[in-house]
Amino acid sequence: MTDWLAAHYDWLKALHVMSVIAWMAGIFYLPRLFVYHAERGRAEPVLDETFKVMERRLYRAIMVPAMISSWIFGASMLIAIGLEGILAAAWLQAKLALVVAMTIYHEFLGREMRAFQAGANRRSGRAFRMINEIPTLLMVLIVIMAIVEPF
Repeated sequence: MTDWLAAHYDWLKALHVMSVIAWMAGIFYLPRLFVYHAERGRAEPVLDETFKVMERRLYRAIMVPAMISSWIFGASMLIAIGLEGILAAAWLQAKLALVVAMTIYHEFLGREMRAFQAGANRRSGRAFRMINEIPTLLMVLIVIMAIVEPF
């Protein structure tokens, strides 16, 4: 299995990058929807329902599958390089820790989406604007780890 993964490493990497792009698109867009939903949704019931549908579809149909495929293709690449490659590369360990943080952020967004679905959101549009800066910082650090390999 490891030999097969190593032989197809470039394909795994391409699929991983495509998955991450889709995941990040959702990670950036969902909090933006939350901003608009928090600011206008309660006052306009039809708009509230529209936001609920948009948020649910974005999260379930795009973000969750993209996150899962990012992890699967990333893990496949890790298996292809072997455990010794992982342990020897501090940059890779840092990248993995940051990806875990991004996954925790993803789950946080899911919880916030469920709060909106239940009509129980307690955050303001401003709070969601600030929250939306978190994935940008994580993305910058992840890309630096993956491309520059600073340590």
